[in-house]
Amino acid sequence: MRDAYHEELEALTERLVEMTRLVRSAMSRGTTALLDADLQLAESVISQDAEVDRIYAELESSIYELMATQQPVAVDLRTVITALRMAADLERMGDLAEHIAKIARMRHPESAIPAELRDTIVEMGAIAENLITKTGSCIASRDTELARELEKDDDDMDRLHRRLFRVLLSKEWSHGIEAAIDVTLAGRYYERYADHAVRVARDVVYLVTGNRPEDVPVV
Repeated sequence: MRDAYHEELEALTERLVEMTRLVRSAMSRGTTALLDADLQLAESVISQDAEVDRIYAELESSIYELMATQQPVAVDLRTVITALRMAADLERMGDLAEHIAKIARMRHPESAIPAELRDTIVEMGAIAENLITKTGSCIASRDTELARELEKDDDDMDRLHRRLFRVLLSKEWSHGIEAAIDVTLAGRYYERYADHAVRVARDVVYLVTGNRPEDVPVV
């Protein structure tokens, strides 16, 4: 019975890592669809978000069953609690990638991103992919040092987010309100995607140490 119980706990980690792979792929394809006005790619991101939702629902159900039947304590309790929180953040990250794809679909056959902002969006997409790759590694390895690196990556995303607004608010902006709204929303989705990755990383630190990251001394 206990062997089966611990296998179920390990399965939670595997499902979380699988979710990180799916939301990474969604963000990668969503960014390409946004920049290249690729309708087929955008549609694939939108339709495949259902798979992320399905895994989240299964994981949530498994966690509730474990808590009801096994009454986990100590580290095991932290494992199931953080798994539930991580899954919620990852599911939301999938939604944010889907939102980016929907902007691409809405503006097709034109690109929603003006030429002078393409490089910034490329950078934001790259940072988002790097963040979720590190997030998956953190979950799998429970590496708290790697988890702390995500804070710096998030700072880079915030910097790019501010750069978008500087361009939008400049006197040289000539693309109108509609394009400004698209860029504002896209920037917000990337920024929130990064924030959720950081939240997952903080949960990894909590899982390993029993303390929130701000309470753990940096070595």
